[in-house]
Amino acid sequence: MAEPDPLVTRYLDHVRFEKRLADRTCTLYQLDLIRLADMAAASQLPLLQVQTGHIRRWVAQMHSAGRSGRGIALILSGWRGFYAWLGREGLISHNPVIDVRAPRVAKPLPKALGVDEAVQLAEHEESGDDPWLEARDAAMVELLYGCGLRVAELTGLDVMASSDAARSGRGWIDLQNAEVQVQGKGSKRRSVPLGRSAVEALAHWLAVRPQLPGMLTQPAPGASSLALALFPGRHGTRLTARAVEQRLKRRSLLAGLATPVHPHMLRHSFASHVLQSSGDLRAVQELLGHANITTTQVYTRLDFQHLAKAYDAAHPRAKRK
Repeated sequence: MAEPDPLVTRYLDHVRFEKRLADRTCTLYQLDLIRLADMAAASQLPLLQVQTGHIRRWVAQMHSAGRSGRGIALILSGWRGFYAWLGREGLISHNPVIDVRAPRVAKPLPKALGVDEAVQLAEHEESGDDPWLEARDAAMVELLYGCGLRVAELTGLDVMASSDAARSGRGWIDLQNAEVQVQGKGSKRRSVPLGRSAVEALAHWLAVRPQLPGMLTQPAPGASSLALALFPGRHGTRLTARAVEQRLKRRSLLAGLATPVHPHMLRHSFASHVLQSSGDLRAVQELLGHANITTTQVYTRLDFQHLAKAYDAAHPRAKRK
């Protein structure tokens, strides 16, 4: 494998250590910049001499090769950030990616459960499961649907606040004040209220959680941060996103839902149902931790879809032969 371009290496160090982006984000940037360097090398171009025309040609090549518009948009975002950094470093005078856009694609609506389906899942009890697992999984569902957490935010929760959690970007629950503190995208912290059902499910889970050896409820000198994980697995490690996805899929099918549920579907359901009830888009934006309200506005389309279905079902002039 060829040595990475020194400029790419410097930029990745910048986003990893100075901007403190997540490891997965840095890995994706690295893959996108390797693709950029390969395309530039195939055209016998140094990265500093790439022009807008080259970028447009490479976009066309990726699109004709079958890459989706969304995938190309993500790649261009990584390239755009790289060239913006080169500009700040005084190495180029113009960002060649700044005016390039990915091919347009129809944006699908987020998949959300209906209110009845979401309640059916939240109220489901799996009596055949180990009570420890049942209590844990029920609490996870309440936080995903009742608070709209991302799965990474859920798996990063501790049982209580600590200076180590704050430094390391982990969140925690505060049952006394009925809220959960999370660190979301862009290292932004937010507080989300806990509803009564979530508080009850968490209180029940916290009562049985210590049955797993090594689990702590208070920080202890020399203890691993894993001992404070709110949702551990059977081996004492913090649950992974994949493990949560598998447990939720299984639980949704056992609850009798027609469609397997994934964690982000519950986040979409949370947002859609709060917006249907309140009509307060700004509040939903704050609860979800969206930096830009345009990200949240997609749920207004879901809300209109809900209203349109209600109209079709109820209004006499909506009937079709």
